[in-house]
Amino acid sequence: MSNKVALVTGAAGGIGSAVVRTLAERQIEVAAVDRDGDHLAQAAKQLLADGLPVRTFSADVTDPESVETMVEAVERQVGPVDFLVNTAGVLRLGSARTLSLEDWSATFAVNAQGVFLVSRAVANRMVPRCRGAIVTVASNAAGTPRLGMAAYSASKAAATMFTKNLGLELAEYGIRCNVVSPGSTDTAMLWSMWQDDSGAQATVEGRLDQYKLGIPLGKLAMPEDIAAAVEFLLSDRAGHITMHALTVDGGATLGG
Repeated sequence: MSNKVALVTGAAGGIGSAVVRTLAERQIEVAAVDRDGDHLAQAAKQLLADGLPVRTFSADVTDPESVETMVEAVERQVGPVDFLVNTAGVLRLGSARTLSLEDWSATFAVNAQGVFLVSRAVANRMVPRCRGAIVTVASNAAGTPRLGMAAYSASKAAATMFTKNLGLELAEYGIRCNVVSPGSTDTAMLWSMWQDDSGAQATVEGRLDQYKLGIPLGKLAMPEDIAAAVEFLLSDRAGHITMHALTVDGGATLGG
């Protein structure tokens, strides 16, 4: 995988920054992309100090013009993109009956439309080269209902099926498209769902009042666990895998 170019969105987030480090440690030139330039620079600071090949780009994945400008800049300044990892995501909690239209729209704008726009821009450049791999980081909530997460679950389901359909269309060009579906992962997004210090324990043990099984392996995922799954699906070790969703949730959805 060395001497290749990867584009990673949501690179300032917990999973995104772990993906950037994992790929950069394989000597992949990583274009780290995020809307939040300050947090992106902070996330990249240690990577650069460690001598890892990372360059930062600011872009709004919900804006077609911003996406096209960013992808063009990456290809011009770093090189042709071999790998795309869609990790940009937002979480807006609320019941299906009371969720505001703004929260619904904002969730789909990033989690679904963002995947569509960035994947389209990168895939259109991969096709003439007849090579590449795309991984979308979705969620196990895409296939398992969760209280208060209607918008998030629906948007991740949309991103999952879009990526699989894209994989079908790109197969003739030798381009693989897969999905990594994390469960509860030790990131700021998960922390925002906890009401007190018992949040981690309740997540692992499960809650009957919320119809949550818990995590059979007895621990939260770490961002590095998700990054390892992404790296595998991008690599030649997964060279005959496409249109697949790899669930990384410690058994929380019982293999569903």
